[in-house]
Amino acid sequence: MATAPSPPTDLLTKIWFNKLNESRRSSVEVRGHEISLGRDPDCDVVLRSPLVSRRHAVIRKLDDGMLELHNTGVNSCLVGETEIQGGQRVVFSNETKVRIWPFTISFESERRATFTRGEIEAHLRNLVAQLELRIHKQLLERLDLYEMESARGATGDNILLLENNIEDVCRELDVFAESNAELLEEIAGLSLRDHAINQLILETGSDDTVFDLAALTSNEFDVPATLVPEREQELHGLLQLLRQKMSLEELPDVSAKIHKVESHFLEVFPILRVHLHAELRRYLILRMLKKDLKDIVFGYGPLQDLLRAPTVSEIMVVRSDQIYVESSGVIEKSGRRFISEKVTESIIERIVAQVGRRIDRSQPLVDARLPDGSRVNAIIPPLALFGPCLTIRKFPIQRLTMENLIEYGTISDSAAKFLRAAVIDQRSILISGGTGSGKTTLLNVVSSFIPFKERVVTIEDTAELRLHQEHVVALESRPANVEGSGEYTIRDLVKNALRMRPDRIIVGECRGGEALDMVQAMNTGHNGSMTTVHANSSEEVLQRLELLMLMGAELPIASIHRQIASAIDLIVHIDRLPNGRRVIGQISEVTGLHPQTKEVVLAHLFNRRDGRTLQPTGRLPTFVDELIDKNLLDLEFLFARKQKRTP
Repeated sequence: MATAPSPPTDLLTKIWFNKLNESRRSSVEVRGHEISLGRDPDCDVVLRSPLVSRRHAVIRKLDDGMLELHNTGVNSCLVGETEIQGGQRVVFSNETKVRIWPFTISFESERRATFTRGEIEAHLRNLVAQLELRIHKQLLERLDLYEMESARGATGDNILLLENNIEDVCRELDVFAESNAELLEEIAGLSLRDHAINQLILETGSDDTVFDLAALTSNEFDVPATLVPEREQELHGLLQLLRQKMSLEELPDVSAKIHKVESHFLEVFPILRVHLHAELRRYLILRMLKKDLKDIVFGYGPLQDLLRAPTVSEIMVVRSDQIYVESSGVIEKSGRRFISEKVTESIIERIVAQVGRRIDRSQPLVDARLPDGSRVNAIIPPLALFGPCLTIRKFPIQRLTMENLIEYGTISDSAAKFLRAAVIDQRSILISGGTGSGKTTLLNVVSSFIPFKERVVTIEDTAELRLHQEHVVALESRPANVEGSGEYTIRDLVKNALRMRPDRIIVGECRGGEALDMVQAMNTGHNGSMTTVHANSSEEVLQRLELLMLMGAELPIASIHRQIASAIDLIVHIDRLPNGRRVIGQISEVTGLHPQTKEVVLAHLFNRRDGRTLQPTGRLPTFVDELIDKNLLDLEFLFARKQKRTP
């Protein structure tokens, strides 16, 4: 196929490129209609990586504005979502990104390039982090920040001293020079957005909250002497205008309001921009710099606001410049970053120290629990090869109910009625699912049906269960101390629980030999006990449970199958969909052993045959007569979905 004539040789093309997961981008300008890319120093775009061929690709610009890529390397590359093997060619637009592992390459269009909200925020936060690093270095020369943080804390005098020095350093660095006006306006907008979100979080207050996480991570270190009333009044007016333009008061809860501010702020910012005069812009940016640096000295740095945000369920620090969050079930970059690896390690040490643990080179791995129940896992070099890593699974501030799960589409009304009846009737239940699928959340909800008169013992690695009943004994395992003694495992606690006269035992998760003790407990008078297991389906639960029980003792497989069949009544499997939603995929009954194979037999009572809704299969549980006799259930629950369709 003939190609169009080449454009003039004096054509100038600007190419941007950056390594995967790095926010800092490099650029190069190339004249001519051919651009070579590779690791060879003679290439127009030099991509320094052993994974890149010496001359990996040649790109030609056609006179119709399109680009043509010829892969001249050994490894493939991606043009948009299309994989191009060595020797192949493809024509694409200059708005399409090219990926030559581990680099992403983009080409500047003649019209203004469009960037996603996340890309804009990441770029601005990267610039702010670089500035804060320079200010932080100057502060270390001026003040004893370690003494300020450890000995006296965030007192009014310390805050005032720190803020005055921040202003002095900003003057020395000429941060607010007229030449920076356009960039400062964008940063002021980012500061305004953050302030609006923080205000929404601080305004929340609910009787349903089990712990005030804002108290743990309070970053309101402001002292009256540092606030300018006139500017604060202007700021308040801007925030009110933002709320009005976004119609925030019409939204049902704080999470919805925060989501709207995060996703639609750029649409409203042009209206707010006209009110950002130079003095207010300077005040906003100084406020942002002071807050971020105070968070570093006294708080949790860039994690401060993420810990308090109700829309964030998990925080994952991969490297100092890569912080991911899970929001509404979807993992995405937060746009925030630490100013250095040293600060990252320091804040990780601060987090684990506040819950009575320590982390250092001799003990580079730690599991801990924040006072609100959030789980913390930290790992640093030499175990973590690319720098300190931190994972925080936040404890939900609001207790979910079965009504919430029905509303979210996690479970159907008929399945919820059946589970309620099964729990009250003391049927032993095992909840299965993958990592982050919501097993513990579902266990929390299902356990709310346990009658208040019963004595319940909960056993967990890190206490996450929050039962509504009064007669609850909560136990938590403990790792060995520095001397290697004092360890109490889940299995130790399960054995001890049997001596505590429990009606039911609830184990947060079975990961090892404790599965054997749990099954034996279910078989020895502790009907209605519950636990969770990692598995991909109800069928795989049985294989997983078999393996875990073998870790507890070397027993014949036939004996293990008999114990499972007599101990467990129901398996509830929960899935996490690609869009982040959690849904119950199957509810199955363990009906006994197969007469020939002697393997455990499952009967599926509910599943998602249409892929959308949890429906009864038509198979009745073997104990349905007992549920009906006790007035816990009537057969209409099987036809609830059909009744809703009847005119």
